[in-house]
Amino acid sequence: MTERPPHRKNPKNRRATVALLTALAAAGVACGTAYFEIPIETPIQPKLDVSAFQRVLIAGFVAGGSEDVDANQETVRLLRSQLRSKSSLRVIDADAMPLVEIAKGQSAAAGAGTTGADAQPTPLPDEIKNEKDLEAYERLFANTAYWKQIGEEYQNPLIVTGTVLFMPHSRQGMVQRDVEQYDSFGRRRVVPIRSFMERKGFVLAPRFVFIDGRTGATMYAERYREEILYNSQQNTPALSSYFELMDRLVPNFLSALSSQKIRGTRVLLQ
Repeated sequence: MTERPPHRKNPKNRRATVALLTALAAAGVACGTAYFEIPIETPIQPKLDVSAFQRVLIAGFVAGGSEDVDANQETVRLLRSQLRSKSSLRVIDADAMPLVEIAKGQSAAAGAGTTGADAQPTPLPDEIKNEKDLEAYERLFANTAYWKQIGEEYQNPLIVTGTVLFMPHSRQGMVQRDVEQYDSFGRRRVVPIRSFMERKGFVLAPRFVFIDGRTGATMYAERYREEILYNSQQNTPALSSYFELMDRLVPNFLSALSSQKIRGTRVLLQ
């Protein structure tokens, strides 16, 4: 009896078949795939441990720059409003402290109690026009005895203070903008065009200082800087620009005191 040799498949045909099946499977998956966008929240731990405090005092700020906005009053109001709704700490209602005058009073008292030119403290500028003018006021926040006294007056709260500079700002340079163009057939296209432009706006540069009202010592401090620019022909009120810039900074401020959540989305396939 003669045995038939086993049938051997053509390797080329086998590869072609596998490729065809893979393509069909991919097409089937693509046709039947559903996309789901799921909202997610990522918690961020606070930078400060404020568990020892039940109350918070937004004391006031050394403010300068634009005369169109009282950055001290506006910052105190805004931060208190945010903390009332987004913090477990009880917000103390009190008048915003005039820290510029307080700092000048402390400087004058220190100068009167010293002898010799070398012992005289650096004079404080009468007007705060830029960030350099604020540097001389930084020693106010190192006066632990003063802040401890304020803390005792308000039952040892967490004290929030610092500096705020809000000032006009302008910049010149090349700016890219998209321009719509239409050809002879009415087809639309967007073309990027670079042109020299002068833009005007504002800079907001706050420094938040967190002080332990029980000891008067600084617990934490952080500096921020944001700017916004408009077309030179656009007339935007200074106060509107201030609030627009503060909207960018408030989440960073709140993250120092309480846990925050960053909201986003994640795409899932089914």
